[in-house]
Amino acid sequence: MSSGPGTASAPAPEPHDSPPAPEAPVSRPARTSSMFSSLKVRNYRLFFLGQVVSNIGTWMQRIAQDWLVLSLTGSSAAVGITTALQFLPMLLFGLYGGVLVDRLRKRPTLLVTQTAMGLTAIVLAVLTLSGHVQVWHVYVAAFAVGLATVVDNPARQSFVSELVGPGQLQNAVSLNSANFQSARLVGPAVAGLLITGVGTGYAFLFNGLSFVAPLAGLLLMRARDLHVVERAPRGKGQLREGVRYVTARPELIWPIVLVGFVGTFAFNFPVYLSAFADDVFHAGAGAYSMFNTLMAVGSVAGALLAARRGTARLRLLIVAAMAFGALEMLAATTPALWMFALLMIPLGLFGMTVNVTTNTAIQMSTDPSMRGRVMALYMMIFLGGSPVGAPIVGWVTDTYGARVGLAAGGAVAVLAAAVIGLILARVGNLRLSVGWQRGHPTVRFVPRERREELAPAA
Repeated sequence: MSSGPGTASAPAPEPHDSPPAPEAPVSRPARTSSMFSSLKVRNYRLFFLGQVVSNIGTWMQRIAQDWLVLSLTGSSAAVGITTALQFLPMLLFGLYGGVLVDRLRKRPTLLVTQTAMGLTAIVLAVLTLSGHVQVWHVYVAAFAVGLATVVDNPARQSFVSELVGPGQLQNAVSLNSANFQSARLVGPAVAGLLITGVGTGYAFLFNGLSFVAPLAGLLLMRARDLHVVERAPRGKGQLREGVRYVTARPELIWPIVLVGFVGTFAFNFPVYLSAFADDVFHAGAGAYSMFNTLMAVGSVAGALLAARRGTARLRLLIVAAMAFGALEMLAATTPALWMFALLMIPLGLFGMTVNVTTNTAIQMSTDPSMRGRVMALYMMIFLGGSPVGAPIVGWVTDTYGARVGLAAGGAVAVLAAAVIGLILARVGNLRLSVGWQRGHPTVRFVPRERREELAPAA
């Protein structure tokens, strides 16, 4: 996108460059002076404030949508169908959305997609408040929002770099995650009050009107302050080009593969937490809500800590994924509800660390003209993993119990992180070093020593 003069985005590595090693940072932005440094950028501040309002509305609609379908049908399967319809477009058309995003200017694209999602919510609100809503209306609305998300998601992800530039990207991505997780604490609570107080339709109405905030922010931005990004020209084979671009770069493909395993098997918390609340601790919906709230608290903390860091290291990604999986395995063995609940906070923290580190590392390692396609592939695998894995982990949980299901998900995360960490170490010509430093054992990857063969004496 080229909306005005500005600093160019960081160039991607040339094909002949060696891929970054897990020990080295994927990006080297300037150290940020504070946890909220990217909010000093006017355009990003407008974007962030708009997302605060919109994210609260989005969480409200998620709760209201599921409750409405359950009220209309009395079927949990119908709720699952609604969720599947909302994620299905991303699975089917996610890569095509990335191609479009690379061709189009991001700000006008977001104006269109945000307007479409807002209008969908308002139509659903009118149907609900007038008493004419039927379950197929909700299905169509969920699918329509999913279609808009195909373009909106990679556009929003890649637009952040145009707002703040490479030096503040880690901080801005982290604050976006904190924004979304904070809304997760507020939105469901407000939705519950509206649903019980005045009806489900008003939650949809609030969400529709909440899109005024991000739309206003986009319109008030200064085009001259955006960072110049060259758009990809229209051409054939751009989808295949995007896939080849990712698969040829270890610093891109292996983090995406890792997130695929973690998202598919370890991030299915609706299955795990509901089973623990109901079948293990027999505590009901109150405990399920508490588990989700505590996990959201940990997620916000993880996002804010990530905002304070100045780099995104693949080493951190591997360690965080292993810690996340190990904590799931530990939680699976806890005998008391309060112990399980307390573990939700570090689980949320390390889960968010995996998310933010992957997002930032991928964006900083990608050529700006390919960023839409790469982020679309990343989001397709990350968001699509949970719906694909839900039937598998659900079957394991139903057959062998909630403890086995959660432990198995954690084991997959630990194993995937260990294997991919070794692959990245090999690609980066690193070796495992075990030592002792300042009275503490240390385990880390260090560069291999190059041994020069001595030539025989003449």
